[in-house]
Parts: sequence; structure tokens; C-alpha cells
Amino acid sequence: MRNVLIPVFDGVQSLDVTGPLEVFANADGYRVRTASLGGGEVRTTSGLRIVPDTDLRAEESSALGLLLVPGGSGARRRDEELVAWIREAAPRAARVASVCTGAFLLAEAGLLSGRRVTTHWSKCTELADQYPDVTVDPDPIFIRDGNLATSAGVTAGIDLALALVEDDLGRGTALEIARQLVVFLRRPGSQSQFSTQLSAQVATRQPLRDVQQWVAEHPAEDLSVEALAARASLSPRQFARAFAAETGIPPGRYVDKSRLEAARRCLEDTADGVEETARSCGFGTPEAMRRAFIRELGVGPAEYRRRFRPKDPVPVEVSRSR
Repeated sequence: MRNVLIPVFDGVQSLDVTGPLEVFANADGYRVRTASLGGGEVRTTSGLRIVPDTDLRAEESSALGLLLVPGGSGARRRDEELVAWIREAAPRAARVASVCTGAFLLAEAGLLSGRRVTTHWSKCTELADQYPDVTVDPDPIFIRDGNLATSAGVTAGIDLALALVEDDLGRGTALEIARQLVVFLRRPGSQSQFSTQLSAQVATRQPLRDVQQWVAEHPAEDLSVEALAARASLSPRQFARAFAAETGIPPGRYVDKSRLEAARRCLEDTADGVEETARSCGFGTPEAMRRAFIRELGVGPAEYRRRFRPKDPVPVEVSRSR
């Protein structure tokens, strides 16, 4: 039985707690408990009240499989007694993890020194400024560094929990839990907190929204301004102006980012070769894809796959030109 302990406190983000908790609760072999200082109920950032299972102070001698520290506005207050408890408890845990701004509590406890971590994109600069001995990467949805794991905001805690279950119990179990929770099985930790669709605004007009969806689903098609303008029933000049005004990004740049995102997923989640990936994601040639990867990510496609592809990738479908 793997013991999972989740400290809770006033100002905790409810989904930081309940998201991972639901993952572990749906898997055999985990005993999940919540605990607060004193054992009393806490009020989350949304106003939801959580009645914990136990008092953190009663856990001082217990061995832990996973200490999972959630975030929320209360985490950034860094209660001294809570920080001290985390500092003392961490060595007793086989694994330590944080969700969202829970990283601030781990950093204050001295657990992130010299480590590469992440947190919610909006708090990464603050975390890096306050703890200069910590390497903060604002891009991935979660990062694992030895027995330490940190995740980005809110729902990324579910992705991290699924990855930990997959490590412990295998991909089949993680897949079944993901199906039960109706979530995507594994967004790889290397996936950006900002997908192209999230980093760009959603267009106001339906024809432009349809174009955004088409680009995401058909990276290998003709995605020139002229072709996209025709789909929106606009002239190329009208389309380019309207698309940039409503999404905050020129159409050519949007296409480039979408194709790069599709290629990253292919390299992480499929066994397709670089040449096939370049073709299916609209780059045309491996050299064109290599230049895009170097420009945006600082590494070529082969090196990117070596670093980020899991040992047992989950197949994904990528739209291909017929």
C-alpha cells in the first residue's frame, strides 16, 4: 500500500487537491489522506470547505510514499509551521511533489535548491526571483527531477498524478483511470503550458474560429494565407488583418506554431521517423522541421525525441494529407 499525504490549508486551490486525489483514489494500492495543522477544516480559494482526514502534527513519525503539496493563495503565504513540517517530513517520503504554487512551499522549505522545477506560468518569474538557486522552467506542464516532481497550474496536477500511477502500476492502469475521469491519458511533462490554441485568443467570428480549428486538425494541408482566406470567405488581405486582430497573432505565425506543436506530439508519442513526421505535420522536409525546432526550442527533432519521448509512448492520431 502506497501512502499518499496531501497537506491542506486555508487558501488551498481545491482542484490541486481533488484532481490528483481522484487519480490515486481510482487506483488500487494507494492510501490517500488529507491533513491540516490541527486537523480542522480549511477553506479553499473558491470557498469550498475541506474536512481533512487527520492532523499533520500526528504524522510526524509516519513513513510516506508520496508527499503531495498543493498550491493556492495560501501556499504563497508560506505559513512558518507548515513549511517547517514539510521540511521535516520530506526526508521520510519516497517521493515529493507539488501542484501549481505548492512549489513556493517546497522552495521555502529548502527542497528545491539546485533543482529544475515548474509552477503556474503566471508565478514562474516570482518563484525564480525569490529563490535564485532554483531553476524555474515556465514551459512544461510538469517536471520530474529525481524523486522530486513539480507541476504547472491546477489541472496539470492530474497529468502528473497519472504519470506517477503509470510509473507504479503500468500504462494500462493509468489509461483505465484516465477513461474513468474522462481526461487525456498523458500530456507529456514536456508539453507546453501554452498550446497554440491557448496562447492565441479565440477569434470572435465563427469563420475565423473554424479556421483555427482546421489548422490544428490538418497541419499537413495547404495552410497558406490564400487557402485559409478562402475557407473564411474573405480576401487574403481582409483575412490576414482580421485574423491578427482577433487572435493576437498573424496567421502565418499561428500556422508555424501549430505545426511545431503537432510535430512535438508526434516525436513524443509515436514511432514515426523524422522524415515522416516532417511530412505529416506540414514541414515538407526534415531540414525545414529541423530549422523550426532549432529556432523555437534550441534543439533538433532527433535530440528532442531523445530527451522527451517516454519509453512506452501512447499512440496518438495525427491528421495526414491524403
